[in-house]
Amino acid sequence: MNDVLIKSARLVDGSGAPARVADIALKDGLITAVGEQATGPARRVIDADGLLVTPGFVDIHTHYDGQATWDSSLTPSCWHGVTTNVFGNCGVGFAPVRPGATDYLINLMEGVEDIPGTVLAEGIDWQWETFPEYLDALARRQYTMDVGAQLPHAALRFYVMGERGADHTAEPTAVELVQMQQLAEQALRAGALGVTTSRTIKHRARDGRFTPSLSAAEPELFAIAQALKAAGRGVLEVNSDFGAGDFDILRSATELAGRPLSVLLLQVDNAPDLWRETLDQIHAARAAGLDVTGQVGAKGIGVIMGLETSRHPFTGHPAWVEIESLSPRERFLRLQQDAGLRHRLVHERPDDGHARFAQRLINRCFVLDERLDYEPAADDSLTARAAREGRNVWELALETMMLAEGKTLLLHPFENYTAGDFNVVRQMIEDDATVMGLGDAGAHVGLICDGAGPTFLLKHWARDRRRGPGLPLEFLVRKQTRDAALVYGFKDRGLIAPGMKADLNIIDFEQLGLNVPEVVYDLPAGGRRLIQRARGYRHTFVSGVETLVNDELTGALPGRLVRSTQA
Repeated sequence: MNDVLIKSARLVDGSGAPARVADIALKDGLITAVGEQATGPARRVIDADGLLVTPGFVDIHTHYDGQATWDSSLTPSCWHGVTTNVFGNCGVGFAPVRPGATDYLINLMEGVEDIPGTVLAEGIDWQWETFPEYLDALARRQYTMDVGAQLPHAALRFYVMGERGADHTAEPTAVELVQMQQLAEQALRAGALGVTTSRTIKHRARDGRFTPSLSAAEPELFAIAQALKAAGRGVLEVNSDFGAGDFDILRSATELAGRPLSVLLLQVDNAPDLWRETLDQIHAARAAGLDVTGQVGAKGIGVIMGLETSRHPFTGHPAWVEIESLSPRERFLRLQQDAGLRHRLVHERPDDGHARFAQRLINRCFVLDERLDYEPAADDSLTARAAREGRNVWELALETMMLAEGKTLLLHPFENYTAGDFNVVRQMIEDDATVMGLGDAGAHVGLICDGAGPTFLLKHWARDRRRGPGLPLEFLVRKQTRDAALVYGFKDRGLIAPGMKADLNIIDFEQLGLNVPEVVYDLPAGGRRLIQRARGYRHTFVSGVETLVNDELTGALPGRLVRSTQA
């Protein structure tokens, strides 16, 4: 007898093939039959007539390294059809770590990924030292979805080199290089899905120091590559600014390792064509037989700003500093009642670093209301509105953020939006050398809210886009499922076919939508974060167990740690 029989589904199976109507049978955590073979009795029958059925989404770029040690739900990803997620990206994480040396890793994660240090200090129990021990700690837990972890270069370097390792200009000794290689191989053999590193100046610890791996030279990268080669498994994941010669170094490391390379690919305003140059280098490497992919996002990357977020146009203003320590409600009431305070914020503009940063924010700033327009036109910006209305833009920004009892949010797109639309994003998504990534779920919790990427990908690109052409639903589903799964060697998922893992979503595609992001205080130590819920997920199954029904968690925790295996 089948455990579940899904009837009359509009099946988009993850292969890229055209949608078709089909039945799907599940038993013992696997898909046992699709189409005419999906017959016989079942303990449960789901009528999916008119509903979309897809494989469960695979998110290969998250930062749940700490959250996974205290949160079994793994929100927000569980609300967006994600059934497998991979963390440890961008070279930051929490293992290996020597006893008493946790403060630096917290400092680094807080700075790089905007996860409050107090949250990490209280939430993580540090029941490990080595990376294999960290994996064992994860394996003792249960989740709403499967999880996989990667070895972060920064933690490895700091473990081996001590305080010297926090200085990216310090070079490891020959003995230290051997130790890095041995520990990386040990981690990979224990189940690490890859080794990750960061080579971008955007990544700094909270105390201002650059990420430890920023300028790691060839000997250090090649030691990691040797570990990947010796283990015969794992991916090298890289976040880089791609300065002169950087891709060539990474290509050489990939050739040495004989393992896949996955690099972040996005557009930055100060070098708007660099993404294309990098993509061309990826294609050249693939033509030479290397397994290289670019991780791309579903939309522009934007800072979300409100009176309760990490940053907004008045952060650092002396008048704001005076009320910053108040509770959110007290701050709002003070702003509402004190006209003098509002006048100072709007008209007494300081001339310092904070003010110059605020000016950059306000120059491209939009209201993020119920319309959830993530691809707004320049005419909709606060600056354009203020000019049309003959108003002070700072006054308009403050007034807007005070709407809805101080809960209204603003959006500042700062990457993938140089031309003011998503045409570059579309080119990135449709390229055959890219997979979906960059959602950063679990990170940037007070600034960015892109963990909803899979939901946005389908609703915007297959249904709602108005400022240019969209993309086929079947293609998008494949990018978020089978293509993403294969990057990390997950051959058992991302496809609805007999013998595959029974991870799938049943979606009311016409109703699929996103709620407005909101600030909540549900992290350890009362920590703040931005979350975004979804609408339209009728059912989500992980290993054949229903984890979500009508957009709400069931409480079931079938997810487990996924360890790498030799390819």
